[in-house]
Amino acid sequence: MSDVERKSGGSETVSLSARSQGIGHAPASDEQRSRFRDLTAAQMPASYAISLDSYRRGGTDAFLRSAPAGLTPQPMKGFETTYVNIVDYIVRITHRIWEEKDIGYIYDTYSHDCAVWDDIGLQYGRDKIVADTIQLNNAFPDIRIVADEVIWAGDDAVGFHTSHRTRIFGTNTGFSRYGPPTGHRVQFWCLANCVARDNEIFHEHVVYDTVSLLQQIGFDPVETARRFANAGGDTLLPDNFRGAEGKRMLGQNKPANLPIPHDPIGDPAEFVRSAFHTIWNRRNLAAVEQVYSSNILVQATAGRIYRGIGQLQSFILSMLASFPDLHLTVDDIYWMGNSAEGALIAIRWSMTGTHEGPGRYGPPTGKSISVWGITHWVVDGGRVQKEWIMFNEFGMLIQLQQD
Repeated sequence: MSDVERKSGGSETVSLSARSQGIGHAPASDEQRSRFRDLTAAQMPASYAISLDSYRRGGTDAFLRSAPAGLTPQPMKGFETTYVNIVDYIVRITHRIWEEKDIGYIYDTYSHDCAVWDDIGLQYGRDKIVADTIQLNNAFPDIRIVADEVIWAGDDAVGFHTSHRTRIFGTNTGFSRYGPPTGHRVQFWCLANCVARDNEIFHEHVVYDTVSLLQQIGFDPVETARRFANAGGDTLLPDNFRGAEGKRMLGQNKPANLPIPHDPIGDPAEFVRSAFHTIWNRRNLAAVEQVYSSNILVQATAGRIYRGIGQLQSFILSMLASFPDLHLTVDDIYWMGNSAEGALIAIRWSMTGTHEGPGRYGPPTGKSISVWGITHWVVDGGRVQKEWIMFNEFGMLIQLQQD
């Protein structure tokens, strides 16, 4: 494994409103109105001095209860003094909440109005986060969440953005929202993008590999999705939003032609946006060879693994065949690294489309779907060497099963 595969980086940015706007006050600036701002290239870590690699120099007992020796510190204004840097914060609050079972620590590390996007839709408030955490712990009392990567960017002034890739292990000995316990052992991926400031996460996108989880505990994902779809209540996105048309093309114009830069690390944002648009929106699958290494390894939702250009192209073709009008939008990008050591890039994206073709999702239903996901890239030698791609496939199945 190369150094770049072992190290971590990337993220977004936040700005809390300094004051409220009211009668007698001057208008708030754009920065004050919003908690969120796009990061600049200057806010992306250019080295791996602060990375998950620092946690791989000793046994778990040495660092999970306190910061391991030798961590590179960074300004953490507003955070508990026990945390040396943002990677330390993410790794140890996750361990404390999930494995030490201090679930109430969520009250200290999430804002009261935290917005969380998951498989099913948008959730508000930390009480919902507490309830969901309890339910998953009840379903898998021996749960273990092992950090595989943390890509981060930003700082304590604008906010830290982190993309946390974990491998989850456990035994289904308790009831879950999917059904009674089956006693089966599971392991599956989870990717979570968080924005934190002043010791609180207030914005999160989390995607569990729920389809793989269901398969491992012994439930049919399609039948389970049908149960959820027919249960009523708040499920997924409003019909009028799901039916919206993507802007892959304007009017009858052809999709824009965005040249893919030859140096992905020179401007990672341009490289990512051009690559995704060219491959997915312009349907130029030949560009896969320009973006990915010939021996690319992709770990995808539902436990799928693709090796090499051919298998990756087949996966993309299968999605385009099922959803012929599919449109993909890159919603967020952050990264860390440099030309000598390579880069780690976190990409959050969304897709819309209409199920009008046969494929892995069954006969065409004619239904519109809205999908979102997170992708991690290891970039070195001018190509993507490894990819992790997780999306809310279970949520998509629910949309396809709704009457």
